[in-house]
Amino acid sequence: MQNSGVAGIDRIDRTILTELQKDGRLSNVQLAELVGLSESACLRRVRMLEQSGIIDRYVMLVDQSAIGKSGNVFVRVTLDGQQREKLFSFEEAICTVPEVMECYLMSGDFDYLLRVIIRDTNDYVRLHNILTGLPGVLRVQSSFALRTVLSKTELPLETI
Repeated sequence: MQNSGVAGIDRIDRTILTELQKDGRLSNVQLAELVGLSESACLRRVRMLEQSGIIDRYVMLVDQSAIGKSGNVFVRVTLDGQQREKLFSFEEAICTVPEVMECYLMSGDFDYLLRVIIRDTNDYVRLHNILTGLPGVLRVQSSFALRTVLSKTELPLETI
């Protein structure tokens, strides 16, 4: 099985990946039954998907609201330069901020797009002070999400 593109991924592999994305706690016995393989063949395929890097990791998802962090804020960060050292310093620092759930280096009018989680606006004021103090930050622009319309964790596999 290869990790360069989709070569080597067949219908059974896609089914395994789809079922594990729905429920990463499935036992090998349950998974084998769902995909129509013997337990040993299923385990072999899962191990190959893990070793090839197609299965990145197994996680549990926590409900944001249940832990009191129901707010999502999208933050556009502009640095005072784009030299490699400045990007590296910012990226190293942003990884230490627990409320930052996603961080993307962007093309266009700003350098990074973040998704951060907060309790309320007072919590965001505290977080804003942290973000503006990170290395190289020139400007921070924030947009508060009013409501989550769609949030997925499953990647579409039927077209690969």
